[in-house]
Amino acid sequence: MPFRRSLLADIGLEMAYFSGLSHILERRTGGSGVILKFEHVRPRRDDRFQPLQSYEITPEFLDDAISALKRWNLDFLSIDEAAERSQQAALARRFVCLTFDGGHRDFMTFAYPVLSRHRVPFALYVPTGFIDGIGKAWWLALEQVIARNARIGLVMDRVEQHFFAASLADKYQLYDVLHAWMMTLSPDDVAVAIGDLCGRYGVDINAAAYDRALSWQDLVKLARDPQVTIGSTTVNYPNLARTKGTGALREMTMGRTVLETALDGPCRHFAYPFGGANCFGPREMMLAREAGFASAVSAGPGIVRSDGRTDLMALPRIAWDGRRTSIRALRVVLSGLTIRKPKTRAPDLATNYG
Repeated sequence: MPFRRSLLADIGLEMAYFSGLSHILERRTGGSGVILKFEHVRPRRDDRFQPLQSYEITPEFLDDAISALKRWNLDFLSIDEAAERSQQAALARRFVCLTFDGGHRDFMTFAYPVLSRHRVPFALYVPTGFIDGIGKAWWLALEQVIARNARIGLVMDRVEQHFFAASLADKYQLYDVLHAWMMTLSPDDVAVAIGDLCGRYGVDINAAAYDRALSWQDLVKLARDPQVTIGSTTVNYPNLARTKGTGALREMTMGRTVLETALDGPCRHFAYPFGGANCFGPREMMLAREAGFASAVSAGPGIVRSDGRTDLMALPRIAWDGRRTSIRALRVVLSGLTIRKPKTRAPDLATNYG
């Protein structure tokens, strides 16, 4: 169960804090600073099935985290400043850079008031297709399909597969399995697979994303704030490593062009969609440079090194797991210590019921 995996990781982080291990590691490998990655900011939901809960934090936690980061005497930097600092010699004070992915509507309601009150800089990475209503958030549609159905059928690798997912544990496992499988597909194949699922089970994939996206009016307001940097994360948020031909560069350049046109200003920074090690590599880093970006952030964990030892086209970020509410755990991960999650095991719930 996801809760059990999260609990074990939390115990490890708490032990690292109280043992002093994190402080030792910070002195040895603290580097220049850290870039924190968040996504949804909103109050806790009561839904029993929340496979994406790790991507959500509450406004209260964001408030507490910023207050703690200030107490720890970290320099709050914009992504421009963080990129510049990474090319310089290490300073006595480390930095923290706050970033938010996805361009979710709840950002304006719950996150922006907290950030404005604290007067700290941050970057917001936006997939423009979702604002325009053309993006397909297949991960949200997949969540709805599994939440509403106890038996699910779909075509996987040209074979009709059927799954039982009546219990909560089975639903979590099935979501992990299908999500991992879709991440291996090209964007075109993902569209076919999720279109098949949504058609069978009556889920509106367009509404799944559009109803949760920021508006252009919101973005214009944010762009006027000197504390805010608007970055791109493509138009349609594809796994770029699975995007063939010129599709990856087209997604990068179009996303940047749309933002620059709409906001009447430069868009210098990029975030790789999904951002994991299987979502970008040397090719995508080269394309980010070719697209004219000054930096590109990933979701690969790690600290930002000094003296140019961190590639600006592969800046690491610490993706905060929203199931954690301990500020002590945040202190530990800032040191660069990571607790690895167990891998999702192969499905044993696939059963042909046809």
